[in-house]
Amino acid sequence: MASSSVRARSLYRSLLRELPQRPLSAPSLVQQRIRNTIATQPHGSAQLEMDQADQYVQYTKAQRMYTTLLERYNPGMEMDEEERVRLTARRVGMDLPDDFIRKNKA
Repeated sequence: MASSSVRARSLYRSLLRELPQRPLSAPSLVQQRIRNTIATQPHGSAQLEMDQADQYVQYTKAQRMYTTLLERYNPGMEMDEEERVRLTARRVGMDLPDDFIRKNKA
């Protein structure tokens, strides 16, 4: 029983870490729902629901890490085509002519 409540608290905190940050004085509806579900769940189905919650926490952590790595190793993903061309030229030791830059901006 004690280990079940400790695990439930741990899962609750893990789930809250994966949600967008909000002040504790104004919890979101999702946070309230998670808290109510964990606090009022019957002990018979608790193991299955806790396993599912643990899987969800692992999934969200993996997705967050994937996004972080994608942004880190593909810095040009969010750039427009002109900026990408300019940086590619600089990477190989060339600068784009000022005329090219002015023409594309106008």
